[in-house]
Formats: sequence, structure tokens, C-alpha cells
Amino acid sequence: MLQLAYKHNAAEVVAGLRQLYRRQAADRIFATFQLPHPVLDEFARTYGDGPCEYPHPAARAAFWDRWLAARAGVEDDSIPAAYLSEMDQGLYGGMLGGDVRFVAHPDSGWISSMVAPLLQDWSEFDRLRIDRSAVWFQRYLTQLDAFVATAAGRFGISHFILIDSLNLVFELVGATNTYVSLLEQPELVRRAIDFAFALNVLVQDTFFERVGLLDGGTASNMVQWIDGRIVSESVDPFHMTSVDYFEAWGREPAERILSHYDGGVLHIHGNGRHLLGAVSSLRGLKAIYLGDDRGFPEAFDVLGQLQARTGNVPLVVAVGWDRFTDALRRRTLAGGVLYQVAGADSADAVNRLMQDVRAYRT
Repeated sequence: MLQLAYKHNAAEVVAGLRQLYRRQAADRIFATFQLPHPVLDEFARTYGDGPCEYPHPAARAAFWDRWLAARAGVEDDSIPAAYLSEMDQGLYGGMLGGDVRFVAHPDSGWISSMVAPLLQDWSEFDRLRIDRSAVWFQRYLTQLDAFVATAAGRFGISHFILIDSLNLVFELVGATNTYVSLLEQPELVRRAIDFAFALNVLVQDTFFERVGLLDGGTASNMVQWIDGRIVSESVDPFHMTSVDYFEAWGREPAERILSHYDGGVLHIHGNGRHLLGAVSSLRGLKAIYLGDDRGFPEAFDVLGQLQARTGNVPLVVAVGWDRFTDALRRRTLAGGVLYQVAGADSADAVNRLMQDVRAYRT
């Protein structure tokens, strides 16, 4: 039975999430709740809002320890987990010699990373090497070890995003040149996709070797917890293409890496919802996180339409406290969904509401 110092009902939560992601809870709802915490004020004072330097891994592990400790009494469907946001994009290009840049986000406590395009043109592609001694791979190992030591018995460590397929091609030559290359140099793009697969497997295998599983599953910033070794896939480059381009260029790389592990989850932004029918049929897909973006209806508002396209794939959707509690009271919440609820006042209010959440049936 799973026991975590920072989640009193961890075993109960995992049992419920296991049913959800095995598609055995279509008539039930699940919910996590965001609560305010002064650690974010401290983060803002330390790092500001915008570009920053790479932080010390021990400081980041300590941040997650304070943040998650404060949620120990929250009896929602969350599993406490730290996220290696510093590595979530920049690591991959950094391992190839890229210029890694960091940005602090005081609203979430994340420090995210990106790289400038690595190559001037495709003539430089053959010089790329995957090197375990690379500075950024060694920093990755150091940060993993720091997080594992701090998390032991307290909280999990979330998987982090893949930068495979066209995502890595973006990091190599930039977005515009990637789309042009699909037309003008498709064989080079295919070689880069194969290279990306090898790079991502090294990064993710290392994660699972160092972190291990949490009660037989993977902690996840996307879906909280899920059985097996599960990766977090991204199809972001295809948000700006047709479904036909996804089928031609995106499906095979995604299914290849999902099958290398025990499956995967993915996120879809507002401008990528035209892909939902296609990605829902990916072999190995376990769940989809539906993002909200300016200029598009919130997923919560059009959830029925979206579920008509995703079928029985479990979904994760964001919503505010007032709208969630109103729909819960009126019994209009769709089942088979994990709702991420913002705007809760206190752990006591959340815990009282969770009695209704757990009793709810569609």
C-alpha cells in the first residue's frame, strides 16, 4: 500500500486513478484543487518573473518539498510530485550543445527551459552526437539525484515532456524551417526524427532508472499518477498543421515511443483540438490533458463536443471553483474526467467537497 508523508490518502487516490486510466470509471469524476501558498511569494522574490539563471538543484528540490508539504492534508485526487521544469525542453537541445535559456514563472513556481536553434542549416546535422558526458546530461543526473533524495517517502517525481519527432527538429532548425523542410528535405527530417527517438529514449530511460516507479506507476504533472512506465508526449508542432500532416509525420514517431514504454499521455492546446480524433486512436495512449488557450473556448465549456471526438479516452480539464461546484450541485459534470479546479480557499473546503466528488455518478 502506497504511503507518502505528504499525502495521507495516497493509497485511496491511486486506486481511483488506476480505475480511471484503465477506462473503468466512465461514470465517475475526479478532482484536484489548487490552493494559495506563500512559497510562491518567496519564489517571486528569489527569481523574479522572466529570464533567469539555471538554479541550484538542491534549492529547487527544497522548493518542491515546502510546496508539497503544505498540501499534505488535502484529500483530493492529486498525488504530490515534483516536476523537473528546468529540464523539460532545454535538456534535449542542451545535450547537443545548444544554448539553454531559462524563464521563471512565479504563478506556478516553475523555471522552464528552451534552446535557440542549434543548426545554421542542415549541412551541420551530421556533426550531432548523443554524448552521456555532455554537461547538460550530467546536470540532469545531478538534479535527478537531488530530487530523489529529497522526495524519498514524502512525494513522487513526475515524468517530464518528450522532445521527440518534430519537436526536436524545431530545436535544431526552428519552426519555420521545420515546416519548409517537410516539403524540401523530407529525408533529412526523417533522419532527425530517428535521432530524436534515440535521444529521448536515453533521457527517459535514465529517468526511470534513477527515479523508479511509485507504487508500480508514474507520477505525472498531467494526470497525477498512472500504472507503469508512462511518458508524456507532445504533438505541439502538428497543432499548426492539418490532420493529414499528423498522420504522415506524427503518428508513427508517437506510437513508436509509446510502445517503447507502457504507453503515454499527451496534452492538446486550444489550437490543436482538430487533432483530437486522430490522437485519440494512438496505440498506447492512456489519457489527454486538454489545455485552455486565449482565443479558443475553454475545454470545460465544450467538453461534450470534445468527448464526442475522444471517445472513452480519459481527459483532464481545468475549471474554476465556482463553476465546478455549481456543475457538481446541478449534476451536469461529465464522467471519466479529472477536473483541475482553481480557486479553492482552504484544505477544509476541499475536503468537504471531495465527499460529494467521490459519491458522484453520472
